[in-house]
Amino acid sequence: MGKLKRSKHHSELRQGYTTGACAAAAARAAVRTLITRELSDDIAIRLPNHDWVTFPLVRLEPVFSEIVFSETHRPENALPESVQFKKNTEVTAGIIKDAGDDPDCTHGLEIQCTARWCDEPGIHLKGGVGVATVTLPGLELPVGEPAINPVPRAHIAEMVQLELAQVPDTISQQYGIELTISVPGGEEAAKQTISERLGLVGGISIIGTRGTVKPFSTSAYAASVRQSIQIARANGLHHVILTTGGRSEKAAMTHFPQASDMAFIQAGDFIGVGLRAGKRYGISQVSLVTMIGKLAKLTSGRMMTHVSGHAIDFNHLSQLAAETQLPDAVCQQIAHANTGRHMLELVREHQPQSFLNRLCEEARKHASQYVAGASEIEVILIDFDGTPLAGAKKG
Repeated sequence: MGKLKRSKHHSELRQGYTTGACAAAAARAAVRTLITRELSDDIAIRLPNHDWVTFPLVRLEPVFSEIVFSETHRPENALPESVQFKKNTEVTAGIIKDAGDDPDCTHGLEIQCTARWCDEPGIHLKGGVGVATVTLPGLELPVGEPAINPVPRAHIAEMVQLELAQVPDTISQQYGIELTISVPGGEEAAKQTISERLGLVGGISIIGTRGTVKPFSTSAYAASVRQSIQIARANGLHHVILTTGGRSEKAAMTHFPQASDMAFIQAGDFIGVGLRAGKRYGISQVSLVTMIGKLAKLTSGRMMTHVSGHAIDFNHLSQLAAETQLPDAVCQQIAHANTGRHMLELVREHQPQSFLNRLCEEARKHASQYVAGASEIEVILIDFDGTPLAGAKKG
């Protein structure tokens, strides 16, 4: 079994654990103490990826009540001595969310579970303080439910069932377990995310499909882009605006003042993910608002624009400059430019409008081909202060 620990090598990026895994661990610890009345310092669970890991407990607070069935005067079929049934007892367990070296606003939060017996058989999951409530359609959960995603829900139930297996049928058929997942500080942490725009109000979501968080995970960000588009479409939107960051989103909101906040999606480097999600969910119009660095890659058909990925093809950009009648000297300078920003500075004094519009048209053409024409694509280039510089759209 693995324990949470920091890498021995500073150069290695340390993996972390999802809020879902922490919730499952807290739930198992709380239920174990609820049943056995035994206290411990840690709890082991099997993650959804089938690895076992042991989490240290930062909180294990039982509130024991009178034992309904005493050890000396138990009715027939009562619990064995190792299991004690206390109807009004509750136990709260807490696990610190460790995101490893992944930048995550939930890192360091305490994920808590309070377990108590209830009169309805089965496992009943509730959201407490700091866990968001779903208020808009389009997610995997119904409106009104706590934002505890399906995989974490199943994982929590699986881990709790391991403890409930020692409870006799005579009890499990009459009583159930109520689990309340809470995240103190979750509502404040959620302000660093786009959760409220997605209709997740009051805190963070309990998420995770593998149980682990890979450092600087790209899959999580890509998934958030897809989910944002899914929600936009489920709420009746046919037009979404993909942006590459905070500045481009601010400029986009000025450019499209009538658009719903839900329509603006920070795709970052995952423009291709956003475009394909638009195709998948039936978005008819996609506007892409970007600055020169990302646009320069899109003109070559690069739909993944991270700085560590494909470099800008300045020779290609130089050819486009020549085709739009920029001076030969400037075209040569573009071929040897260092960055997209550098290229933009090179052309500013040479009536670059046709060139910049051509860049937008090249990006629009590649984006349209990327989704086989399923969405009408518009590309808008903005300056570093948000001023629109050029654009291209069909027709």
